[in-house]
Amino acid sequence: MPVTPSDLKGLRRRLDEIDDKLQDLLIDRAEIVSLVAASKKDGNGPAYQPAREAEIIRRLVGRHRGAFPVATLIRMWREMLAGTVWLQSPFSVAVFAPADRPGFWDLARDHYGSNTSMLAYDTVGQVVRAVAGGTGSVGVLPLPKAGEPDPWWPHMPSPDDNAPQVIARLPFGARGNARADTDALAIGCGGQEESGLDRTLLGAEFSAAIGRARISQLLAAVGLVCTFVACSGPGTGVYLIEVESFVPISDRRLDAFRSELGAALERLWPLGGYAVPLSSSALATKGPNP
Repeated sequence: MPVTPSDLKGLRRRLDEIDDKLQDLLIDRAEIVSLVAASKKDGNGPAYQPAREAEIIRRLVGRHRGAFPVATLIRMWREMLAGTVWLQSPFSVAVFAPADRPGFWDLARDHYGSNTSMLAYDTVGQVVRAVAGGTGSVGVLPLPKAGEPDPWWPHMPSPDDNAPQVIARLPFGARGNARADTDALAIGCGGQEESGLDRTLLGAEFSAAIGRARISQLLAAVGLVCTFVACSGPGTGVYLIEVESFVPISDRRLDAFRSELGAALERLWPLGGYAVPLSSSALATKGPNP
């Protein structure tokens, strides 16, 4: 049946009532965030917690139903999460965004919110230094690839409690209108936290170059699944290793990995990690209610 003018007026009134309730809930949420922020000032963690944000979005996507697009749902929550981080402490993003590669700016904007302060840098080194020096709360850098002539990850500061590490991968949800032709990694101080579905990044220096297949085999032998390996350059013994799951540097399987390599492994250090982004099937728009 067609909707009459009186029906339309009633439906619009219901929408206004729903909008008011949504806004009231946002106000309530902001008040709770303020309480959480007060507890963090006593040493209970930083304002930006990417693992917690990943848990929130995964849970909401898992319970979603109806015809409202999942990608739009995620976009709305990303803006809200960005706003609540800002409520807790100053927050800014340093982005690798030279003139010929503007897409990383798009990924950063979509993930960290359209109103978050962002600064563009021409080189990856400038981004790393901005985060290490406190100019940027987080930095957005290209996703490492095998065979790069000058990768950025070997230039990360020496590992310590305050050195930047990888903390997130972008995009976590749909790519939207981002101009980037690849994903990005976000770095920040504070280290990786477990989200329930993660990847861990390790730096490894060997006394001589070692094949990627050999590294994968040795990790498999101690119960770790290697998902990516990159070398810092031809003939070098410095590698970026990605493994499945959240694997702290104190994990006993890494002790076994060290033992297998013996003197050939000069050092092994944490480079952080990230919550695994949503799959394409999770991002597919749900159908209408049955």
